[in-house]
Amino acid sequence: MTVHWYPLPSRDDATGAATAAFRAAFGREPDGLWAAPGRVNLIGEHVDYQAGLCLPFALPQRTVVAIATRDDDLLRLRSAQLDGSGDTWEGRIGEIRPGSVPGWAGYGAGVPWALRADGFDVPGADVLVDGSVPLGAGLSSSAALECALALALDDVAGLGLATSDAGRARLAAACVRAENEIAGAPTGGMDQAAALRCRAGHALLLDCRDFGATQVPFDLAGAGLELLVTDTRAHHALVDGRYGSRRDTCARAAASLGVTTLREIPGKTLDSALAVVRDAALDAVLADELCRCVRHVVTEIDRVTAVATLLREGRLREIGPLLDASHRSLRDDYQVSCAELDVACEATLAAGALGARMTGGGFGGSAIALVEAADTQTVAKAVADAFAARGWDHPIFLRAVPDTAGERLR
Repeated sequence: MTVHWYPLPSRDDATGAATAAFRAAFGREPDGLWAAPGRVNLIGEHVDYQAGLCLPFALPQRTVVAIATRDDDLLRLRSAQLDGSGDTWEGRIGEIRPGSVPGWAGYGAGVPWALRADGFDVPGADVLVDGSVPLGAGLSSSAALECALALALDDVAGLGLATSDAGRARLAAACVRAENEIAGAPTGGMDQAAALRCRAGHALLLDCRDFGATQVPFDLAGAGLELLVTDTRAHHALVDGRYGSRRDTCARAAASLGVTTLREIPGKTLDSALAVVRDAALDAVLADELCRCVRHVVTEIDRVTAVATLLREGRLREIGPLLDASHRSLRDDYQVSCAELDVACEATLAAGALGARMTGGGFGGSAIALVEAADTQTVAKAVADAFAARGWDHPIFLRAVPDTAGERLR
């Protein structure tokens, strides 16, 4: 079976393509180009909205925006990535409201809306979106779009937020609000923090209680390792209700325990917390659902702490069992995996991977596997063969390299 790889993006190619597409769409030159990366979450899934800990890192794959400001309040958005369906969305920023912008454009239109809601004066603009973050792969193409546009608006409006980590945290918060309220995706903030605050060669230990961040060394190449990403091509979306239902279940469980978030339950009291939740539930089915969510969140936060410690100590090979445990928890307790993600993980482990798990929101998207660098091609072929044996569309792979946060390209 042929192994298909995403190409490693070229900065020059990306800027040239986006500039040409902008000219074709709007008939003038852009004021500049900005980019923000997709991300892989090494561990810490579905805990950001419970004030937990997560450990994402930025990818070389980036979403690029070319923009030119306008003298009026009009925002025009066009995507070069949507072949043949790239009609331009346009509307006045002052008229943007929750539910008023359909589809992908909501992620873009929400950004100037959120920045204005935060007290910043940002202008109307023509915006062309392009890039190399795979769409629907669970690698956060949506947050990459939001953050690239936030950086662009910050720059052209002279806000100065992107010059400091604190300012970037504020931009990330605006992007979260855009995604939650305008795009209607109830995400927790990890993706935007990764796109704006990561550093090359590091993972970002993000404490979602206050969004404090610590850079943790993650030198895969130095350890002779690679992190293989399998895009299963089982399309992943966050606005179909299943993601939100898990968040609602966590909120119900927290309420039954008298806490604001499940982060407030230390691991050593997990059993007693589960007993309280079980007793408070109206029936056995609900009790089981609530307890599974509590168990996942509490144990996943503990796994993040353990992985961060191992990375700091340079013991990268030892994180494999924690990745495996995370996937089992997401599959069995949180129930956000799917057949394609499970097969991808099983096939990589059978081929010699040190650990594997789904990454991202789940219900499709991508899986990751920690592999010896010399074995990457062999492991990828094992996954491709497993998919072919089941008659599924072929997966597409990439080697995940911890890269830098978003920046101006030109």
